[in-house]
Amino acid sequence: MEEIQKKDIRKLSLTQLEEFFLAQGEKKFRAKQVYEWLWNKSLKNFDEMSNISLSTREMLKKHFEINHILVDLMQHSSDGTIKNAVKLYDNKIVESVLIPTTKRITACVSSQVGCSLDCNFCATARLKRMRNLNPDEIYDQVVAIKDEAETYFQRPLTNIVFMGMGEPLLNYANVLEAIDKITSPEGLGMAPRRITVSTVGVTKMIRKLADDEVRFNLAVSLHSAINETRSRLMPINDSNPVEELGESLKYWYEKTKRKVTYEYVIWEGINDDERHARALAKFCKIIPSKVNLIQYNPIDEGEFRQAKQESVDMYVRILESQGIIAKVRKSRGQDIDAACGQLANKNEVGELNTI
Repeated sequence: MEEIQKKDIRKLSLTQLEEFFLAQGEKKFRAKQVYEWLWNKSLKNFDEMSNISLSTREMLKKHFEINHILVDLMQHSSDGTIKNAVKLYDNKIVESVLIPTTKRITACVSSQVGCSLDCNFCATARLKRMRNLNPDEIYDQVVAIKDEAETYFQRPLTNIVFMGMGEPLLNYANVLEAIDKITSPEGLGMAPRRITVSTVGVTKMIRKLADDEVRFNLAVSLHSAINETRSRLMPINDSNPVEELGESLKYWYEKTKRKVTYEYVIWEGINDDERHARALAKFCKIIPSKVNLIQYNPIDEGEFRQAKQESVDMYVRILESQGIIAKVRKSRGQDIDAACGQLANKNEVGELNTI
């Protein structure tokens, strides 16, 4: 007898699952029960579906598998941050981070294995992009951090940021499907306003976000509002220059009426002067926005060095004089390479240990 090629059951929509059950001579409502186990209860094993008969569970195991992630290594920072090395079904590894503060617990999740954008200051950019993450792999990262928040802090997960490995807008469909599952009452039921997707500024996809009327927040990894400097830092600026980025953000605001957050690192000798600060202030006036000035996390002994405090103070002074909200963000998890720009699978786990 020919063996059935098993499919990943979480690739099926509820409608497709209902069609499968009807084709097997089962009741249609069983599909909704299974769907709830998979997404609302985040179950990883058919045997634990307690309201499904044994014969139906055996039938499901015959046709399907659940390709769930495995937290292969968990590291705890002295500041409470937790970094997960997440093993995927094909043994590839990505990293995700739990960031605790007094008011919130944030999950920082990855959207791609590696990255293709070559930002010169980012450790993840040194990994080649191997593949996009599937919606369930993104969803599972959130579930893992949700469980860790409850286990280690006895508090709920409050926020999600797509600021881990990869560029979310280059995995557009899967990221949006994952967010749909995360926010759906049939999934985790989180509010879209608690989710922020960060992009380096893929202008075409920012416009698509606006057209799709998404309800989550948008952040842009900016780092300079001067083309020459930004292209030096981020090669994608050559094809998505500052002026074009500004136009796409205008379109975003016209469609969504949601302000944007600019993520901005100040480096010594690169963008730490008044000219760059004033260019940023001018760019911030394009649409309602706020700025997070982020502490730089060194990835080697190279050209990028954290700017002096007086430069950071100068930025804050100029931005606030223009009525722009500017917050200085202290990095978390530096001692375990979990801070912004440091995710690079340094630990020898899984398939990426040869990189």
